[in-house]
Amino acid sequence: MTRFEGKVVIVTGAGSGIGAATAKRFLAEGAAVVLNGRRKEKLAETAEGIDPGRVLLHDGDVSDEAYVKQLMEATVEKFGRIDVLVNNAGVAAFGPILNSTTEQWRKVMSIDVDGVYFATRAALPYLLKTGGSIVNVSSVSGLGGDWGGSIYNAAKGAVTNLTRALALELGSQGVRVNAVNPSLTSTEMTADFENNEAIIAKFKDRLPIGRGAKPEEVAGVIAFLASEDAVFVNGVNLPVDGGITASNGQPNMTGMF
Repeated sequence: MTRFEGKVVIVTGAGSGIGAATAKRFLAEGAAVVLNGRRKEKLAETAEGIDPGRVLLHDGDVSDEAYVKQLMEATVEKFGRIDVLVNNAGVAAFGPILNSTTEQWRKVMSIDVDGVYFATRAALPYLLKTGGSIVNVSSVSGLGGDWGGSIYNAAKGAVTNLTRALALELGSQGVRVNAVNPSLTSTEMTADFENNEAIIAKFKDRLPIGRGAKPEEVAGVIAFLASEDAVFVNGVNLPVDGGITASNGQPNMTGMF
């Protein structure tokens, strides 16, 4: 497929995980892609083997408002337009609220929430010109609470509702805004979970599909939401969760019947 031929896509947090898979998906579908992340060497790995004329590596921190403005300007300087913004950059913090620190709170909020706000606001003048699309990477943790996840839940809850509000505001101006809400996905962020057999067993008990997602499986949904195939999809927070949110939260009782 070449749904994004002639389009320019910015992916934040493109050095690994969902961001890297998403950048590769858009590249495979014909787009020119701007890869943002804090580690330039990881961005280079994502872009390996791709025509340099279709890629811009731009390392920096999306929680820095001035940097984000530079990111948009550099994109337009090289490619002349912006069609899609994927706000994927994010970090997490877990544990009891009493054990949390202000530093943890500020870091998660600055990257997961401020980063989305800064990038959206800076990209919007260009997206309005192209009738573009924004896809935010939220989480099922932005749709409901997690034990020990208060900071992350607060951040992703903000992204979830920001997505809805922006869709209302911008839809009539030709810019669609949607989000994906993944559950457990194999990334650097979830490495500690994946190495803990007890935690993985609990996830498998809750995942109807019986496993976590691969980054490429989330990337495919992001590409769909950004494409013309989803031209009438706006304001959606789409769970990409193997069916976790299909449950009302009660335990699996099938063995009792």
